[in-house]
Amino acid sequence: MSLFLWTFFLLYGGLHYYIFTKIRDTFSLGILVSMLLAFLMLIMVTAPLLVYFSEKYGFPSLARLTAYIGYTWMGVAFLFFSASVLFDLYRFLVPIAGWILSRELPSASLSWRFFLPLVFSLAAGTYGYFEAWNIRTERVVFKSPKIPPEASPIRIVQITDVHLGMIVREERLSRILHEVSKANPDLLISTGDLVDAQIHQLNHLSNLLQEIRPRWGKFAITGNHEYYAGLAQALEFTRKAGFHLLRGEGLTVEGLFNLAGVDDPTGIYYGEPMGVEEKELLSRLPGDKFTILLKHQPVLDGNSLDFFDLQISGHTHKGQILPFRVITRIFFSYTGGLYKLPNGATLYTSRGTGTTGPPIRFLTPPEVTVFELVHDEKPLEKEKRP
Repeated sequence: MSLFLWTFFLLYGGLHYYIFTKIRDTFSLGILVSMLLAFLMLIMVTAPLLVYFSEKYGFPSLARLTAYIGYTWMGVAFLFFSASVLFDLYRFLVPIAGWILSRELPSASLSWRFFLPLVFSLAAGTYGYFEAWNIRTERVVFKSPKIPPEASPIRIVQITDVHLGMIVREERLSRILHEVSKANPDLLISTGDLVDAQIHQLNHLSNLLQEIRPRWGKFAITGNHEYYAGLAQALEFTRKAGFHLLRGEGLTVEGLFNLAGVDDPTGIYYGEPMGVEEKELLSRLPGDKFTILLKHQPVLDGNSLDFFDLQISGHTHKGQILPFRVITRIFFSYTGGLYKLPNGATLYTSRGTGTTGPPIRFLTPPEVTVFELVHDEKPLEKEKRP
């Protein structure tokens, strides 16, 4: 088992032990009930493994059921943990604050410290489940003299982090593609994680994606989940869906603008070669054209900053569930939205179009992003339109 999995199950198991102690102490459980509760917690901790092996050995219905239960619980459990920790912090600080202020401050009882986080987690989880279905269209306008006036405006639509698999399937994909169709794109791009770690029996979903046929085509890059799923089958699915894969490749679309894409660095851990460096890739393209770099993770290569006008990324989900945003910010400086870079270029990080793990998005709704490239004789100006 990889270091990542060991770390995940250690942390996830610790979260469950915390919840177990909260329930046990609140209700003063006996030995038999405590053992039953511990067994249920163990099942929830190992649910991701149960999903994986159920699907792998030919039990897709069981895998989907386990995925919905296990991953929904994951989201609710994290919300409960986040709220409960705040109450624990309050309980710890109250005596200190009372001593400083020389007065007695109110303190929440044991039952309140359990039931208030419980009510919050159930309410937030329910809201987040429906928010995950509420796909929003974000519009971003770029004005540049590099855009040919005869082609203006150019409309590029981005989907990213769809995570087709056990949970995101026909109905959710149909909603996504409905938003894409309404935008009437000249070009459709997928910036990684189109598929999730389990993608068997998804050919019918590639057929739905084939129905979207922008006049200048569809382009995709790899994300980390393409490698988790198995690169060969993930690439086959993406090609069947009608996408042209950019794997360290760049081109000029219809003689109007440059488009380049690079593989996600996760491939290094799966024995994939590094590929061409960004600077080398971008420097091959015509310098007088507006240049777009597709890169799954919103990180910058300092050597290539002067060779693109816009980098489009995803990966972060902007935390997906609000408390996760704190963790996301530890690893990524550009977690979501539009960022102006020092050299005058711009980075856009999408919140993502689907969900990974819990089928919940709390205060981070999914998005389909529409980029409009507009001709302007003025110096390069970039703005976000509501």
